[in-house]
Formats: sequence, structure tokens, C-alpha cells
Amino acid sequence: MSLRSRRRVVLLGATGSIGESALRVIAAHPDKLELIGIASRSNASRLAAIASSHRVRHVAIADEAAAKLAAEEGSVPRDTILHAGERGLIELATLPEADVVLVAVVGTAGLAPALAALAAGKDLALASKEILVLAGKFVMEAARRSGARLLPVDSEHAAVAQCLSGHPRNDVARVILTASGGAFRDFPLEKLSQVTRADALRHPNWSMGPKITVDSATLANKGLELIEAQWLFGLKPGQCAAVIHSQSIVHCLVEFVDGVMLAQLSPPSMTFPIQRALLPDSATRGVDHALDLMKQFSLDFKPVDESRYPLYRLARKTMEAGGVTPAIFNASNEVAVEAFLDGRIDFLAISDVVDHTLQNVPSFEPTDLPSVLAIDAEARSIAAERCRRSAGSRITSSPSR
Repeated sequence: MSLRSRRRVVLLGATGSIGESALRVIAAHPDKLELIGIASRSNASRLAAIASSHRVRHVAIADEAAAKLAAEEGSVPRDTILHAGERGLIELATLPEADVVLVAVVGTAGLAPALAALAAGKDLALASKEILVLAGKFVMEAARRSGARLLPVDSEHAAVAQCLSGHPRNDVARVILTASGGAFRDFPLEKLSQVTRADALRHPNWSMGPKITVDSATLANKGLELIEAQWLFGLKPGQCAAVIHSQSIVHCLVEFVDGVMLAQLSPPSMTFPIQRALLPDSATRGVDHALDLMKQFSLDFKPVDESRYPLYRLARKTMEAGGVTPAIFNASNEVAVEAFLDGRIDFLAISDVVDHTLQNVPSFEPTDLPSVLAIDAEARSIAAERCRRSAGSRITSSPSR
């Protein structure tokens, strides 16, 4: 492949865990991939280092204040163009020379640039599952209108896409995603009220950012992934399921109507799905080694215990309810997880905040994106108030010193 035919990549979320894995993939294939734009929320120094090592011309900082400070201090290379705020992310996502935009920003902040990339006809490699949960109807419509490809980066969805390749959708009975179970999968239930932020961030298998690691501990992440799978693969709620698989080696199982299942196996590394998304038409040697079947290992599966993972149960209910209910679930979960990470609420309060918000924000079938964004804002407000009350009750109930 000549240099001129390399796929040109824009990476939004370059300084996070997905971004780090994507950089490894890009560095391993200089003949096939070229990084032309990078963005982060506020980490100007890390962006500058990436820009220098990969000779990136376009850099964006989503936080306006951080972008202004970076410009004033000259903390990005002189030969780069600095873009700021949400507009800056959109400018990167629509660069005329870009072939694929990898959106790996935390939460729903990547929605606007994702839609802009699709409208501009760019392939969209999507690692932020919250985008489809919030606005799947409108993201899928944007992809259909432009003809751009929507390429899943989550390990589970990339695995499903690989297993479904060449199979008619009518042959599919169920898609089963696997879940590690997170930091507390073997933790005594009666002690979950005492766990700390540090406890929740000790994931047994994966190295990920704080928000998704907490989501793994509550299994909210698997609920979000099931909702995302509905949109990506045109599935009904009853066709989506999850099982606990502690080894994180099998990433999905696809059950066909004849009862046969296909599974996709790989080590727990994000380089595998990222490479498939960035190079969807190229069979290329992976960055990390494949499984060594000459070494002994075991695989086990068990049902999800909904008493341990109430957020998984709530996510399943939102799938059945449809409309904007998944958006309410996602918004309230983001607010609650942030409050837990900040030390303002207990771990078990996360599910209480989400349940309370779902009960107090009415659902409907959205006809336009502004109505979804409005309900997202309303859900965040109600969830934030519930967090404040939960924090207040903690202070009241705490013994005096």
C-alpha cells in the first residue's frame, strides 16, 4: 500500500485508554494508517507529545479554558493547528482528508462530532457506546443518508459483527454478550455498601478509564452494550442477552435459529477490535498475540445475578420500554457514576439514582434530536438532585467525631 493510499485517521479521545490502544495500532501499521487529527478533553501536554511523535497537524481540546491556556502557553507544537471546544471536535471530525473518525470520548460528548462525521461521509469507528444509547435512531439515520459505515469498536460488538459476517439476519436467534463481572463479581453482597472508589477501579481483566470501570462493576456497561447492539444489528430486546464470563476471552456468542452458536475469542486487549475498525477491508497481522491454545486455560459462563447487578435489570427494562428511556438511563448513570467517583455518594446509591430518575422522567418516542437532548438534560438535573440528597443523608447518618 502506497503512502497516498493509507487510511487517514482522526482520533477523538486520544489520551484515554482506547486512544492509547489506537495509537499502538496506528504505530504498528505506518504503511496502512496515518493519524491526521487528535483531540482530548483537556490534556494539552499529552496531546502535544502525540502530535510530535505522529506528526499530527490538527489538535483539538474540548475544554474551552484548557484550549485557551494551551494557546497562550504555546504548549502544542507550532506547526499544528489548534481547535477548541465542541466546534473544534466537529472541525476535526469533518476534515476533508479524513477517511475514518474514531470517537472514543467519555459519555455523550462525542454525539455532535459523530453526527458531523457521518454527515460528511466519513466512516465512523464508535467506541463511545453512550452515543447510540442516547440517539441511536438519529445516528443510524445519519449513517443511512450518507452511506458512511458505522464500525463498532467495543470488543463485544466488533466480535458480533465478525460472527455475523456472511450470515443473513433472519438466521440469527440471539446475540449473547459476555461480561467479566467487574471488580465485585465475587464480593460478598452484604459488604457492597462499604466499597470505595479504589476498590471499584480494580478491574480484574481490563485496563480502562474510571467511568467505564465503574460501569463494569455495576454491569451498567453491559446494559448499555445490549441497547447499542439493538441499533447496530437491528435486534429486538428478546434477541439480546448477556452472561458472566470471568476470563474475558470469549467476547460474544451468536446463536442461530438451528441452535448452533458461533463464538469469537481473543485475549482481553482493545487492539483487536480497534484494528478491525480502522482497517475493515484489510487482513493485517495484529499488534497483540493471539491466544496460545497450547497453554492450558478454562472458559466458564454463568447467568447474571440481578440482585448483585440491579443496573443490568434496569437497563433490560429500558430496552423493553424504548423511546427515550435508554437516554434517561444513560444520563442518570453518568451523573451517578461521577458523583461516586467524586466521593459524594456510595456505590449502592448509583442504582438508586438511576431508578429514581427513570421513575420521575416520562418517556416518549422522539421525533427529533433536540427533544432527546432536552430529556437528557432533564434526567441529569433530576439525577443530580437525587445525588445531593443521597450525599446529605450520608452526612446526617455518619457518626459524629
